[in-house]
Amino acid sequence: MARRRWGGSWRLAGRPDHPPLLCSGRRDNGVRLTALDELAVELGLREGQGLAEARAIHPAIDVAEEDPAADRALLEAIADWCDRYTPLVALDGSDGLFLDITGCAHLFGGEQVLLDDILLRLFQMGFKVQGAISGSPGLSWAASRFGAGGVIADSAAQEVLEALSVACLRIEADTIAALNKLGLKRVGDLISMPRAPLARRFGSQVLLRLDQALGHEEEPISPRRPVAFLSVERKLAEAIQAEEDILELASRIAQSLCSSLEARGAGGRVFELVLFRVDGRVFRIVAGASRPLRNPQRIARLFAERLKSVHDELDAGFGFELLRLNVLQHDSYEASQDNLLGKASGEAPLADLIDRVSARLGDDVLQAFQFRESHIPERAVFAYPALGHDAGNEGRQNPAVTTGRERPLRLLSRPEPVEAFAAIVPDGPPSRFRWRRVLHDVARAEGPERISPEWWLDQEAGQERDYFKLEVASGHRFWVYRQGHYSSDYRPTWHMHGIFA
Repeated sequence: MARRRWGGSWRLAGRPDHPPLLCSGRRDNGVRLTALDELAVELGLREGQGLAEARAIHPAIDVAEEDPAADRALLEAIADWCDRYTPLVALDGSDGLFLDITGCAHLFGGEQVLLDDILLRLFQMGFKVQGAISGSPGLSWAASRFGAGGVIADSAAQEVLEALSVACLRIEADTIAALNKLGLKRVGDLISMPRAPLARRFGSQVLLRLDQALGHEEEPISPRRPVAFLSVERKLAEAIQAEEDILELASRIAQSLCSSLEARGAGGRVFELVLFRVDGRVFRIVAGASRPLRNPQRIARLFAERLKSVHDELDAGFGFELLRLNVLQHDSYEASQDNLLGKASGEAPLADLIDRVSARLGDDVLQAFQFRESHIPERAVFAYPALGHDAGNEGRQNPAVTTGRERPLRLLSRPEPVEAFAAIVPDGPPSRFRWRRVLHDVARAEGPERISPEWWLDQEAGQERDYFKLEVASGHRFWVYRQGHYSSDYRPTWHMHGIFA
């Protein structure tokens, strides 16, 4: 709310003369305060307090209705921004983040420098943040929310934890209240007690959280995004805005990426270009390839097409200060040689066309078809994106169900009803039929070809189909079928299913 009203750098410029900002929502059959700024806290207001009581104490407060979706979107945006430090970023409730910086701290000059950089940058963007770095997520959570934060050495972990309230162990509120009644208000009080009586009285959750905070029990962090197979980034001394500059830089960093792919004998199938804007907003542009790539120019061309399609959504603002290129999916790469004239094989231009069109218009624009084991025509093939993702990889073999009969060039996605006249009972073709309000006279007919239903899928609902090839007086050839058989109490229906060349 403050950033929207006073700008992202309002903390640097100083808070204007404005009443306290608060959020309210319905809790316990009443409207209560759900979030407060620092000025409201200094005035003695607190979360959970009734809105009417707060207005009676300070009538000038500025209250807005809570918006959990907006809060979540803001936390997600901050998490995206934190990807510049580590790809392992996890959400912690509605107002916190876990960052696994194992192996990353030295890239920023050490843990203390990294933490100071995070807190300073977020402060410059208008957020007041407290953070801690330690050997366990539990201790970092406790020190950042109930302590002074900072970098905590392993040797000082227990000493720091002992001074904190038992609420820092992430246990239930009822358990905290029960511990406080017994005089166990600090973590140090729990550490000095026998473990067996604590487990019998308060359950094993208390001891588990205590061991996690002390680092005796592992506590994995589940990152919100999958970790890229390979990643290369470039930090810029001066922000860039133009698309030409973005593509030029993407091509340069792709060269380093392709060297790493070549060393692993792999090629990228799905690439992600991450753009970190100066004000903290992050843009992610994903492009796929129909076959494994490790050519920097072709990778850059993919993003050139993608930038054309997302041009209106990509707001450069004051520019981008960090670019990162990720390989999200990869495959084994088989090197190929051009012919003696220096020209690529016929597959390469086709793959390049598929990549460019899919990058510009979307993955589902170009479709490929694959056989499936079924005699039912509409089930015998299925479509999948031409980029060749996993949906189509299963069907590179020959079809398991084959037929020597001619099939129409165009198969309707859904059979359409046909009105047939003077059909020879019981198994003959019609002499004329009406389809899409046009009446056709049948000049020649071939059939029937009977296809039985797949009882293991259709069960008793399916009926046999008798297919006919019908050539009409105009020369057009159609594929029509009769569903069911003539009887005294049933009249079968006719359907148009395909058109021959």
